[in-house]
Amino acid sequence: MNIEKIRQPFLKNFPGDFSGNPMQRVTPKVLFSTINPAGFENPKVIAFNEKLSEESGLGKFESSDINFLVGNDLPANIQSYATAYAGHQFGNWAGQLGDGRAILAGEITNNSGQKTEIQWKGSGATPYSRHADGRAVLRSSVREYLMSEAMHHLGVPTTRALSLCFTGEDVVRDMMYNGNPQNEKGAVIIRTAESFLRFGHFELASAQREYKTLQDLVDFTIQNYYPEITSSDTQKYKDFFKNVCTRTADMTTEWFRVGFVHGVMNTDNMSILGLTIDYGPYSMMDEYDLNFTPNTTDLPGRRYAFGKQGQISQWNLWQLANALHPLIKDEKFLEDTLNSYGNYFWETHDKMLCRKFGFDQLINGDEDFFSNWQGLMQELQFDHTLFFNQLEKVDQENDVKDLFANVSYTNLTDDKLRKLEDFIQKYNERLSKNNITKKESLNLMQKTNPKFILRNYLLYQCIEEINDGKTELLDKLTQALENPYQEIYPEFSEKRPSSYDDISGCSTLSCSS
Repeated sequence: MNIEKIRQPFLKNFPGDFSGNPMQRVTPKVLFSTINPAGFENPKVIAFNEKLSEESGLGKFESSDINFLVGNDLPANIQSYATAYAGHQFGNWAGQLGDGRAILAGEITNNSGQKTEIQWKGSGATPYSRHADGRAVLRSSVREYLMSEAMHHLGVPTTRALSLCFTGEDVVRDMMYNGNPQNEKGAVIIRTAESFLRFGHFELASAQREYKTLQDLVDFTIQNYYPEITSSDTQKYKDFFKNVCTRTADMTTEWFRVGFVHGVMNTDNMSILGLTIDYGPYSMMDEYDLNFTPNTTDLPGRRYAFGKQGQISQWNLWQLANALHPLIKDEKFLEDTLNSYGNYFWETHDKMLCRKFGFDQLINGDEDFFSNWQGLMQELQFDHTLFFNQLEKVDQENDVKDLFANVSYTNLTDDKLRKLEDFIQKYNERLSKNNITKKESLNLMQKTNPKFILRNYLLYQCIEEINDGKTELLDKLTQALENPYQEIYPEFSEKRPSSYDDISGCSTLSCSS
């Protein structure tokens, strides 16, 4: 790989701490601390994303690159660092946080001028580790490596993953926080993004009343990542906030499209570019449930449940608005922008649902149709993805029960079957109002509804196999997630087996996951 091209523009623009001391501490009035990865004696490559490496400008993998993939023996051109940020966690102000187990190598530019930040995760403690060890275990690393790539190929804005490696050491973790710590295999991933800047970076500068740093940070973000903003003075900052709102709404709508539940939508886990970031206790939804949260830490309040993700994204934007207020200084603008966010989000959301159902446009009555559909999905416990796959096959000759019986997590009694048949009748009536042909409607559905999603039980199986030294399922899942709108492996197009219902890591997970 061509790591000689990696550079660190961020370090030149903002106040930082150059001590290189990994001791966990508060670092007031700085946005980063230089720190070197811990280094590992016996690393081993599990997976490497050749396509992403070529796209980003790093080039082909060579055997000697293993040292860079885990942060060993860095070349002289790389000064690695961790950034400080703040945030609201589960609705409460948490103060200074920061990159606790993530260390940035820097930025690389490919031949097309596209910039990509490169970051190790699990490579050792930083000043922001808050008394943790900065390591990562295999299971959480596999989950982030595969799901971030799955989301990319689904068309959802996201960070991506370049590599997955064993570190050769064991890490002690209490997976469910129940007083049962165990040794687990350690791992490091390299993840990439256009930028890893979060809402929390702006919250930190504002909370510390470092308004010049805040302004410099916003100017830096606009210049590097928001080329569409050409205004100046205060209007520039207003346009910036409106663009962040739009990108956040668009990203969250995509989560609803594919049935993704983030699980921990704290403001420090929100990308300023509208990317899905920090894959922890997430889940792709099996049975449709607006109240589903995969995060055991989120119980019993279910703040981050599937159906609340639009509401929480707006709440997080309120916190960002508070942070940017010293630059914008216009309460009415901020309030009006945030109050109109709900209208934009739900209109975008409903237009997305139109595409899932094969409707060419949103018309009067669709809101009621979608509400009835949601109620039906929850009552009949339909699998979110498989329901739409079967809906594509509905016609006058197919028996409704035969089509949908195997995509429900409950028995379809006669009463439930009548409700389904009534819905299908209303669906056909709604299809008749389209201005496109049946074939065009079907094409729209097939482009919108994936055939493959990376379910938690599949990830669980994959992690177990890698622990045993096997990679066959990893290879199959990688091929499937790169082609999510095709049915490459029919065995993956089935609902979650009941044998996985109560296994930790398959339906619910902790923040340690």
